Amino acid sequence: MIKQAVILAGGQGTRLHPLTLTVPKALIPINGKPFVHYLVERLQENDIKEIIFLTGYLGEQIENYFEDGKQFGLQIKYSFSPIVYDTGARIRDAQKLLDNKFLLLYCDNYWPLNIKQLTKFHNGVGTQALVTVYKNKDNYTRNNMKVNEEGLVEKYDKTYLEEGLNGVDIGFFILNKSVLKDLPQKNFSFEKEIIPKLIKQKQLAGYVTYHKYYGLSNLDRIPVIEKYLKNKKVIFLDRDGVINKRPPKAEYVKNWDEFRILPHTLDALKLLTDKGYEIYLVSNQAGIARGKMSEKDLKEIHKKFLEICKKNKIKINDIYYCPHGWDEGCFCRKPQPGMFFKAAQEHHLDLTKTIYIGDDIRDKMAGNAAGCTTIIIKSNGNLLTVVNKLLKE
Repeated sequence: MIKQAVILAGGQGTRLHPLTLTVPKALIPINGKPFVHYLVERLQENDIKEIIFLTGYLGEQIENYFEDGKQFGLQIKYSFSPIVYDTGARIRDAQKLLDNKFLLLYCDNYWPLNIKQLTKFHNGVGTQALVTVYKNKDNYTRNNMKVNEEGLVEKYDKTYLEEGLNGVDIGFFILNKSVLKDLPQKNFSFEKEIIPKLIKQKQLAGYVTYHKYYGLSNLDRIPVIEKYLKNKKVIFLDRDGVINKRPPKAEYVKNWDEFRILPHTLDALKLLTDKGYEIYLVSNQAGIARGKMSEKDLKEIHKKFLEICKKNKIKINDIYYCPHGWDEGCFCRKPQPGMFFKAAQEHHLDLTKTIYIGDDIRDKMAGNAAGCTTIIIKSNGNLLTVVNKLLKE
């Protein structure tokens, strides 16, 4: 298992002026804490034991903040290079400090890292290197990579102009130290010099993720990053079988008169609201595609349900539903996790820090695929019992 992370933190961050005139971008405060501190915490959650900061511009401030890492339960070292050095030259200068296999990341990109999943994928492909690639379904930025069906990166285009690009690299590389042999002695870019060579040799795997990343690239993104990284409690709930009585097999709740709220459900929702949880509902509604009901019918049901919630001082943050048929192959119908990722993108949620409560195997599969902590209500259980147990833990 990888125990060492290397963080590129030497750039001047000119697009973040005037903030970076006095502090390096890694230390820009987000909710009262430096941005890179959140990255370090994520690394700790993934059992990283040692961090190497590759510093340059105002690097002494990073060193003053983290020192030797003992106060954070880590071993932290530093490799300082001249401010004008590019990423490749910084990595070259730190070679003696690097493990045979390590994680390389940028100080200005946050992503909900799961090192076990990353390593498992990397080992399965069997390449010397891996890069994490955001699927970019929400057009958060422009694509610059193409990953093929075998999990290999076929194209890397910093101009974003080539056809067939299907994702954007966000860093979080796994590198075998062997890829750093015979590096140029000049100032050079890791991305421009090393990545193309790895692609040509078919030695760069691409781990495709639907989990959104948050890049500290300009001032406009800071409020969104603050919302994402704010400490909050989030719960997803299935609808049929958790909120309301599940209809007979292959049937659907077609109107409000058929919508039967399960016993103690409103009590559970009130308790979650009072405890400060954001509540999101996710529901398969294939009856729309089958012509058993219309989206208008469904929205009317949800409207009346939300009215009852409001009367009971319950806040439901949003409701997501899949209107597609069983065999349409969509990304939103559970057991696919698309509704979770859509909610995460629209509300800036870290799904790996959320809980999902469902009542069948599709819920279990969808929640796991989204990275949620997933709880399945047993046939003789109810939402209030599960919520009470959850709040005691």
